[in-house]
Amino acid sequence: MHLNTVIFDMDGLLIDSEPYWQQAGMETLQQFSASLTPHQYHHTTGLRTPEWLDYWFSHFGISKDLIPDATAQLHENVIEKIKTMAAPMPGIDYIFAYFKERNFRIGLATSSPLSLVDEVVEKLGIGHFLEAIASAEHLPYGKPHPQVYMDCAQALGVNPLDCCCFEDSFNGLVAAKAARMKCVVIPTPDQYDLAKWGAADLKLQSLADFDLSLFP
Repeated sequence: MHLNTVIFDMDGLLIDSEPYWQQAGMETLQQFSASLTPHQYHHTTGLRTPEWLDYWFSHFGISKDLIPDATAQLHENVIEKIKTMAAPMPGIDYIFAYFKERNFRIGLATSSPLSLVDEVVEKLGIGHFLEAIASAEHLPYGKPHPQVYMDCAQALGVNPLDCCCFEDSFNGLVAAKAARMKCVVIPTPDQYDLAKWGAADLKLQSLADFDLSLFP
């Protein structure tokens, strides 16, 4: 195994933003008298906002003509929440230093809009580590499609087979594996024991637990 590149997801992995995505999403749906169970919400974690809204608007019979305005409103809401309230995930300082010391190329591949990426990168102070940032915001398909990971590898000038990805969502895991990359998953505690994570190369409880020697 020859790995020389690491690509990180962002939301729920580097920053504890998922609670605020969930709040903003729930607040948007509540405007249409719709609500989700936690299980329903986790089912669509990792999708881009328009796809997330399309899925649930279809489920609840809400007019899809309202998706563009709902997307803009949800993004404005979640960016403000994350900017003011979201905290870094445990182990973020360790993991970036770990790969930098080993001369890995470092990138970020996310479903989130670039407006949020800019806020998070600044908030976490990780801009100097990142050699490439890829967003699925304007791609034809988001995760679980692998394009955003392939785009990030191309921007870094590396072979996807030499990449290791870090993810917290199943849709992200599928995207990383479809791009033919190694994938480390760090699920939320309430999702940690689900069998679906068996598709990953490695499952951990924290970024701080990672070491290359753990790969099978």
